[in-house]
Amino acid sequence: MKMKAEYEEYAKPEYYWNRELSWIRFDERILHEAKDSTIPLFERLKFESITSSNLDEFFMVRVASLKDQMHSDYNKPDIAGMTPGEQIDAILDATHAMVKDQYDNYNNELVPKLREVGLHVFNSHEELTPEQASYIDDYFNENVYPVLTPMAMDSSRPFPLIRNKTLNIGALIRKKGSDDGRTLFATVQVPSVLPRFIELPEKDASERAIILMDEIIERNISRLFLGYEVVCAHPYRIMRNAELGIDEDEAADLLVEIQKSLRKRQWGEVIRLEVEEGIEAELLQILKEEFQVREPDIFYIPGPIDLTFLMKVYGIEGFDQYKVPKYTPADVPALQNDDDIFTNIRKGDIFLHHPYMSFQPVVDFVKQAASDPNVLAIKQTLYRVSGHSPIIAALAQAAENGKQVTALVELKARFDEENNIVWAQKLEKAGCHVIYGLVGLKTHSKITLIVRKEEDGIRRYVHLGTGNYNDSTAKLYTDCGILTCDENIGEDATAVFNMISGYSEPDRWNDLIVAPIWMRDRFLHLIRMEEKHAREGQQARIVAKMNSLCDPEIIAALYKASAAGVRIDLIVRGICCLKVGIPGISENITVRSIVGNFLEHARIFYFYNNGSEDVYMGSADWMPRNLDKRVEIVFPLLQPETKKQAMHILEIQLADTVKASILQPDGTYKKQDLEGKERIIAQDYFCREATEMAKQQKNSGDSRVFIPAEPVTVPEEA
Repeated sequence: MKMKAEYEEYAKPEYYWNRELSWIRFDERILHEAKDSTIPLFERLKFESITSSNLDEFFMVRVASLKDQMHSDYNKPDIAGMTPGEQIDAILDATHAMVKDQYDNYNNELVPKLREVGLHVFNSHEELTPEQASYIDDYFNENVYPVLTPMAMDSSRPFPLIRNKTLNIGALIRKKGSDDGRTLFATVQVPSVLPRFIELPEKDASERAIILMDEIIERNISRLFLGYEVVCAHPYRIMRNAELGIDEDEAADLLVEIQKSLRKRQWGEVIRLEVEEGIEAELLQILKEEFQVREPDIFYIPGPIDLTFLMKVYGIEGFDQYKVPKYTPADVPALQNDDDIFTNIRKGDIFLHHPYMSFQPVVDFVKQAASDPNVLAIKQTLYRVSGHSPIIAALAQAAENGKQVTALVELKARFDEENNIVWAQKLEKAGCHVIYGLVGLKTHSKITLIVRKEEDGIRRYVHLGTGNYNDSTAKLYTDCGILTCDENIGEDATAVFNMISGYSEPDRWNDLIVAPIWMRDRFLHLIRMEEKHAREGQQARIVAKMNSLCDPEIIAALYKASAAGVRIDLIVRGICCLKVGIPGISENITVRSIVGNFLEHARIFYFYNNGSEDVYMGSADWMPRNLDKRVEIVFPLLQPETKKQAMHILEIQLADTVKASILQPDGTYKKQDLEGKERIIAQDYFCREATEMAKQQKNSGDSRVFIPAEPVTVPEEA
């Protein structure tokens, strides 16, 4: 992307952090939570697990993309001046160090502390008592042995296909009685249809123990190769390139092409090989040659491979005293009455803040529309939905009830492709008009339009949000949204769906900011206006909350505004390529990242605008892909109460003194020194606030008055 001339002086590589290394710092912040002894023990297991699952996806997508660039001899440096090869080297150095840190925490902190609270995690079958070993052997014979498929490699049997992310046990075997010393390679996949671990019987009810399935199989592996001696056996796992690489312009049927590409994902280039620490050299050499991996791509794991099983350990019944009490989302105050949802929306825009407030109103919005005889049409974009989505069921029911139903199901939503294909086909069978996304663009916007016939004519009701229509993740992700029947927004919503379904772009837009059409220019304009106000000696301020910030032009505009005196506070959960503290350039910018029990996912943008205080929310981060390669929607908050609620969210997050990590000029993130400061955890604050508001306003005469839980003063340094 060519940067506008006015920003070229801010395009120096030394002004930017590399995107991939910034992401690794984000995963390190998650690992920091797993290491934090002030957090309940079982919550730490969750963060340790998330660190692993994040790293898997990072290698399958980001590292794979860099490998593809190297294979194509693409050596153009990124915004930080690093070539693909240099990035890969730096990534491997950083991730090897992080994995070591991760397993140090697992082996030296988590496992011993689990033992202290009554849960013994056996990392090796050799630690079992005779009684436990006997139980394991019986369990293997009855439940595991019938499922396994051992595969050997010799002159008649080539090296088998090892599927992406599966856990396997590799072995060297030798025919019994043979004196030539020749060994053969054999492997067996740890079946994903079986639980990753089982609980062992214990005599003392206060003591519980678990052992991993790979240890059970490894202990009994000789039973799979009768007539052979097992010389050695070690678990291993591979990551493959998971990028689909679809030529959409040449694809006659996008659905068919994606189905083909999903099958190819299992054959992708091996990006990373994990092996058990201490693996036999001969066995390792076979794996290296067959997977064609370099030594730096091999991770020697001093413990169980794939720590994502810790999320299942978290789910073991009991041990509630070592977990954060489960939060139940509060009712939405504006809906705590006997009126139907459409009547309530007509009273004024309704602000939604998930998971603190229930996601159920969004489900009810579609459900009620499906059964309402006055509703004529429902249109919705679907990016990621849950396994048993009530929204999908409501859309199908609406079509069966004779409504005009249009659903854009984004088939290119990474790792949800198969799920979305199933939903798309189900909706089509129910009579819905299904659109499979647009050529060259992902549809990432979160919008629902309901067209209803009323006494005074046609009225359009709209839901706009920052998160997916997924009732499961809505309990785990922090997102915001509004329900509105504003005429201008309704008109824009119609234009969005007409553009998606029929290439019809309107001559003008009222309020919605749409990518890739004009969102980039609009954000640059808003930043420039703050810069202008600062140069004129007026107060100027920007507060922006998002998942990632890596667009060079947006960052350059922020630098220029900062240099002019604009105070800029950024709340960026993950990737941030902007550098703070550059003399004369970014000294007026702060960046903080909040990692807590919920995944921060909302996007909120505040511009002081000479006292007008413009606030926007939406589906887009400040990344090139969101601004240029996706259909995204950012929407203004037009009513005072909804604007106040969004500004309050920013205020509390800027005041967080416990979970917020502050970006330093050297690229590290540091927690704040709490000495002399009030302990404020933004997520806990919002939980308490939503619950209190629901209680206070359940029987109040005006359920729309916004009542913060308690006043909070934002520190000056924010």
